[in-house]
Amino acid sequence: MKLTCLRLAALAAFTLPSTRAAEAPALEPKPILAVMERVADWQLAHPSSHKPTDWTCAAGYAGFMALTRVTQSPKYFDAMLAMGEANQWQLGSRKFHGDDHCVGQTYVELWQVKHDDRLLQPMKDRFNGILAEPSKLTSLEFKQKGATELWSWCDALFMAPPAWLRLHLATGDQRYLDFAVTNWWRTSAYLYDTNEHLYYRDSNYFEKRETNGAKVFWSRGNGWVMGGLVRMLQLLPATNPDRARFAQQFQEMAAKVLTCQQPDGLWRSSLLDPASYPLKETSGSGFYTYALAWGVNNGLLDRAKYQPAIRKAWQALMDCVDADGKLTHVQPIGADPKQFDQGATEIYGVGAFLLAGSEVYRLAGGTGR
Repeated sequence: MKLTCLRLAALAAFTLPSTRAAEAPALEPKPILAVMERVADWQLAHPSSHKPTDWTCAAGYAGFMALTRVTQSPKYFDAMLAMGEANQWQLGSRKFHGDDHCVGQTYVELWQVKHDDRLLQPMKDRFNGILAEPSKLTSLEFKQKGATELWSWCDALFMAPPAWLRLHLATGDQRYLDFAVTNWWRTSAYLYDTNEHLYYRDSNYFEKRETNGAKVFWSRGNGWVMGGLVRMLQLLPATNPDRARFAQQFQEMAAKVLTCQQPDGLWRSSLLDPASYPLKETSGSGFYTYALAWGVNNGLLDRAKYQPAIRKAWQALMDCVDADGKLTHVQPIGADPKQFDQGATEIYGVGAFLLAGSEVYRLAGGTGR
């Protein structure tokens, strides 16, 4: 018989006693903002080695933009504006690849303040080119040549659809919204397990199993999806006929993810086999904390049910921040659960932490823009 997440969590409580955490303290806005700024300052002082239009950096930028809406310091907005100028507002180089669209989310957020159409023109040119000459692929099978021309892996649902939706809201062009929604549900129909309420990373994982016999559902992969769901629901018009469908999937995934939280407040790299991956992991955990806190803040999730888990998760995330502001326990780039060095960090992990902090800050009563 397969173990459920709940049974696995109970098992982890006995096999990993050192991870048991005390009841998390009450949330207070000022210390939340203080640790967000400390983590952001560390990242600014230690720039990523990835290309500045890469998805890794783009996820970090999303977190920095969330920080700009709760802090009084202008330096984080200025840093993002300088990044866009240095990039000449270009997306990544690959025409169709969702990863290379992600940076456009930040360009639109900056445009919302600056109202300078120069910030959006390269993004409009790219997306208009895709609409005029879409990919000729007809399947999301990941082994095929050029599979990433379509959103054939679950991470893409954070990277691309929110960029298309944001451009729709900036321009009023309905085609961008339709593309985002249609292709989200195409990917969902292929990769979303309607029994487990989790996403496979891609088609390579349909038949794979973990050591305990469970299906392989990668924590950060599903974190990307939940983050993407938030960033769609934040902006999807209330009148859109698909909004209720997005909300339903968000609530289904939230309920499942809640059962997979470990006693220390974090999630492990493998959602259904945490005992095989005992090391703490902060990037997937950051995205879950972001999503759950946003859901409570916006009335999609029950406060009494989810707030204790959010408090515990946020405390555990803060415990993974070094004294100098470095966020640790970030699983390196990969497509599935892996073992890794506990001191590892990455800018996308910082992005997830800042996104989480921005919503936990509001949950604690903090105000922002």
